[in-house]
Amino acid sequence: MRARIDSFQARLLPHGYLDVLRQVALFAVAYYGYRLARGAIDGHASTAASFEHARDLISVERSMGIFVEPAVNAWSTGSSIVTAFTSWMYLNAQFSVTIGALVYLYTCHNKNFYFVRNMFMIAMGIALVGYTVFPTAPPRFFPEWGFVDSVADFTGVSHDSVAVNALFNPYAAVPSMHVAFALMIGIPLSRLCRRKVVRAFWAFYPLIVTFVIVATANHFISDAILGALTAGCGAYGAHWLARARPATWAFRPDRKIAQA
Repeated sequence: MRARIDSFQARLLPHGYLDVLRQVALFAVAYYGYRLARGAIDGHASTAASFEHARDLISVERSMGIFVEPAVNAWSTGSSIVTAFTSWMYLNAQFSVTIGALVYLYTCHNKNFYFVRNMFMIAMGIALVGYTVFPTAPPRFFPEWGFVDSVADFTGVSHDSVAVNALFNPYAAVPSMHVAFALMIGIPLSRLCRRKVVRAFWAFYPLIVTFVIVATANHFISDAILGALTAGCGAYGAHWLARARPATWAFRPDRKIAQA
């Protein structure tokens, strides 16, 4: 029994309690620092500029023929089942699902956890630059285009009732960190999980999240594209950092899994 307990503890805590506390503290400081800075910076931004930037995105997308957000939002809100799914996903994807995925990576694929951690740190820093330079109102603030705030309808809590504060800002839509987070956990897990069905799910997870943010009128497609670029920059930065500590910070998927 003692051997089983030691084995279970070694799996959950591969580097001991101190390393767990270190990682939790690092993510907590990074996340809440990110949220505080996001609210403080955007809170002083011009609301008019945020709406103007959103209108600029609409103009660009219309000129490119990719302004499909109103149609996607209208289709999804026409079904109570789709509305419930997309609203639940939007509320949980960025925090609950991401935290669960990070815990799984730490306990089951620890040697690759630190690469993913570094990706998150870099991407969250890049996102703050985007929020500072280009504060943008989300589609749900444009009912004249037919957008419906499906998350507000689902929860009964209006986004409009939530003012800009230290931890929340409704005018920070560019880049979409829902998409960035989805890519930064989806791609690594699609390369690490052993079961093909699970790997397929994580491979498609970023596309699911992209559909969710558009269907709920919380982001434009442009936001999703910029979120993907943010994740890509985070991955590039993590690869660059891995040169300093390749034994710890490099991403090393199991070759047998990758070829399965």
